[in-house]
Amino acid sequence: MPVPNPSKSAAPSQSAKVASLPFEEALKKLETIVEAMEGDDLPLESLLAKYEEGVKLAQVCQAKLAEAELKIQQLEKTAGGELKLKPFESEE
Repeated sequence: MPVPNPSKSAAPSQSAKVASLPFEEALKKLETIVEAMEGDDLPLESLLAKYEEGVKLAQVCQAKLAEAELKIQQLEKTAGGELKLKPFESEE
């Protein structure tokens, strides 16, 4: 009798959880994963799972940094010297 693969059924909800993490928390988890992988104590299967999780966390961090950079680029000074967000204008 085949055993269902729990990782496939849990993947969508796990990805959604990772994507909703704040930047600082995602970065902290990524650092923890790197430290665990640098040790020689993990079997290959665990290393692969940690690598996959690390890739997802790195993508989340990169997306959040890109979003922050976009917001910074959209800031403009008003005549009174105040900063405000201006609408994003695509270069297309």
